[in-house]
Amino acid sequence: MIEAEKIREFLREKPNGRLHHREGQELEFKEQFNLAGLAEYFRDFAAFANNRGGYLVCGVSDSPRVATGLSAKSIDQFERIDPERITGFLLEIFSPAIEWEQASFEIDSKVFGVFKVESARTKPIIARKDEGKQNTIKNGEIYYRYGGRTQKIRFAELESIINRRIDQTNRQWQDLVKKIGTAGPENAAVLDTEKSVISKEDAQILVVDDELAAKLKFIKSGQFDESGGDPTLKLIGDVVPVDKVEVVKRVRENLVKEYPLSAIELAAEVRKLYPGAGQNRVWKALQENGVKDNPDYSAYNFRNKKQEDQYRESGDLPSAIPSIYNQNAVDFVVNVLRTEDSDD
Repeated sequence: MIEAEKIREFLREKPNGRLHHREGQELEFKEQFNLAGLAEYFRDFAAFANNRGGYLVCGVSDSPRVATGLSAKSIDQFERIDPERITGFLLEIFSPAIEWEQASFEIDSKVFGVFKVESARTKPIIARKDEGKQNTIKNGEIYYRYGGRTQKIRFAELESIINRRIDQTNRQWQDLVKKIGTAGPENAAVLDTEKSVISKEDAQILVVDDELAAKLKFIKSGQFDESGGDPTLKLIGDVVPVDKVEVVKRVRENLVKEYPLSAIELAAEVRKLYPGAGQNRVWKALQENGVKDNPDYSAYNFRNKKQEDQYRESGDLPSAIPSIYNQNAVDFVVNVLRTEDSDD
């Protein structure tokens, strides 16, 4: 759900009437909304989904950034959006699927159209066909959100996405093999969640849906069903609620090798590539673009396991925990600063 307060914050004005917020890694402004320009919006959708997700806010003029609101024509077109049709278009143009939602907001007697795009669970989102005037979207291209700009993905970010996908697949295989080893191959079966069947050797058992499952009663292995005629399933072991299962996360090894730069060293590397960039601008770019929370660029360097466990459990970062960075962070900050200066 799109939160009204978040949109109000995006549209917060300075005393001179201009907006506090610039376009960034998770925010894009459009002056109006036009159904004829869907390809351009979809390109931003894919870019947000391939990074950390984001918002596209329609009703903000560029140079200067002023909250003008949508025109009557744009409001009419925005309200005519059919979510099912848009989702269908997106599935035709990109793979895998992009998760998104829309809403309109009236703020200070002005109407704004907002799209929210979720970070994709499976990356990268890849264009399947050409789309738009002058091929705004091109078959086979991958778009990514850099600072306040959508563009084709660069090598470093694509490599990071691929490595994380490989790592995720490897962990899934390791977990599966471990479970098979614990149960023993003779006792193991495979649950195919797409076909809804459990397979063991040549046998296949249909997996029941929630409605049917509610009518079933479980019996423990070795016990008898004393309510004759009731449908039953044999239960071996105990049923454990999903929220009670402990999820073990693999601790990343050799963290400093993967993220070799301190904040000061990162600023120095940025100045080498973009002379004149002061430390304050670097710190601001890190903060406004959420670089410290993005594993593509940085990691928290906990002093001990207790601090890390506290953070994992509560989500609250202990005080004075430094972040460390990689070369991708340097390149990203340089790109943000260049974009800001070119916009000004």
